[in-house]
Amino acid sequence: MQKYPMYIDGRFVDSASGQWFDSFNPYTGKPWAQVAQGNAEDADRAVKAAHKAFTTGPWPQLTASQRGMLLHRLGDLVARDANKLGELETRDNGKLIAEMQGQLNYVPQWYYYFGGLADKIQGSVIPLDKKGYFNFTRHEPLGVVVAITAWNSPLLLLAWKLAPALAAGCTVVIKPSEFTSVSALEFVKLVEEAGFPPGVVNVVTGFGKDVGPALTGHPLVAKIAFTGSDATGRAINETAAKSFKRVTLELGGKSPNIVFDDAKIDDAVNGAVSGIFAATGQTCIAGSRLLLQESIHDVFLEKLLALAKTARMGDPLSKETQVGPITNMPQYEKVLGYIDIAKKEGAQLMMGGGPATRPECGTGWFVEPTVFSGVNNKMRIAQEEVFGPVLSVIKFKDEEEAVAIANDIRFGLGAGVWTSDIGRAFRMSERIQAGTVWVNTYRAVSYMSPFGGYKDSGIGRESGIDAIHQYLQVKSVWINTGAATGNPFVLR
Repeated sequence: MQKYPMYIDGRFVDSASGQWFDSFNPYTGKPWAQVAQGNAEDADRAVKAAHKAFTTGPWPQLTASQRGMLLHRLGDLVARDANKLGELETRDNGKLIAEMQGQLNYVPQWYYYFGGLADKIQGSVIPLDKKGYFNFTRHEPLGVVVAITAWNSPLLLLAWKLAPALAAGCTVVIKPSEFTSVSALEFVKLVEEAGFPPGVVNVVTGFGKDVGPALTGHPLVAKIAFTGSDATGRAINETAAKSFKRVTLELGGKSPNIVFDDAKIDDAVNGAVSGIFAATGQTCIAGSRLLLQESIHDVFLEKLLALAKTARMGDPLSKETQVGPITNMPQYEKVLGYIDIAKKEGAQLMMGGGPATRPECGTGWFVEPTVFSGVNNKMRIAQEEVFGPVLSVIKFKDEEEAVAIANDIRFGLGAGVWTSDIGRAFRMSERIQAGTVWVNTYRAVSYMSPFGGYKDSGIGRESGIDAIHQYLQVKSVWINTGAATGNPFVLR
């Protein structure tokens, strides 16, 4: 098995402990690579390297345009190696090769977009109400950023953090998930090839309990950008608050996918299947609550089951596969546990409901695409994030009840609305408490559009112009151009 050391201050280095841990292929359930097992000492080294790069050396001397050129070069290199990186991610997290290569072919756009935005962040001249003063604002980088990524889309989620952070002039310490560290360590080779100075981007690998607190609590860290569970996000937010660190938290979801009786049924069926079974349901925006208007409930459910049952499971490296394995054993056991909870709660099992034992699934961690009907929104299966191919179907009578059910949840990341009524589309998009609302589509994202959550789904926004401001702070500069100094004991 190939060994992957961590990357600190422009060099690949072993962990301070000299220990390694296995990275597993979810399709086989067996280890395929070894990754350096970091600890608090490694975290401290990485943060200090990033702080040194932020305050001294070539990085702070670069103009914004020069930073943008480096990001453009990085985007070109990712585009060159997209197929290789996509295959590595599939081996590491078990998602479909078509999905991961599609993501990696799209990832360069984040580096191009923020590379172009780097020298377009302008301050303002303030027309003051006081004569004799000139006042203007500057946007300055925060400093060292810790970027903690999830295992479901490692390099896509990293781009959402790294591209705006570097465009703003920050330096970064990346902590990839212990389940999917390999692609970040291959990616950082491209950072080096692009010409970024040593220490600007660092990668510390290891288990969250060993590395996470040392990174998030480090006094030299100015900001934490995290994608993951709401429980971990809450702990990070509490740690950050102690030293007033900035945070961007993109957390979990339990998104409603709402279908009205005037929707184009076949399109909505495709959207419902995509919303929950694409990526094996391992996405924070999964449309895991399917809200169906009563008048179309039975017909829609019949069509949904017919389509879902055609899903081809198997090797995620095969272009023919449509549903791959669960990424890791703990998550596999969690998904099966929620299926048991749903059965005990009285939800009606319509399909799936257990491990996939098909020959094409081999020895991997596969769960059959599962659909429960007769779900009450108060059930745990409707309220808690499963992060797997498990769909809860809930009936509603009218628009008012649809809104009430959709918002009766502590999450608010995404939502889908399927209707032919443009007025209803606007009303629903306004009333649903979610950071993204899709109308007559689902799972669409762009580097140009902000992404983030309401309520327990997070703080801050990634992508779009809003994202770069998450890595900047505003300074107000006052210059006396001739005003009398006046009474020193009175506010000017």
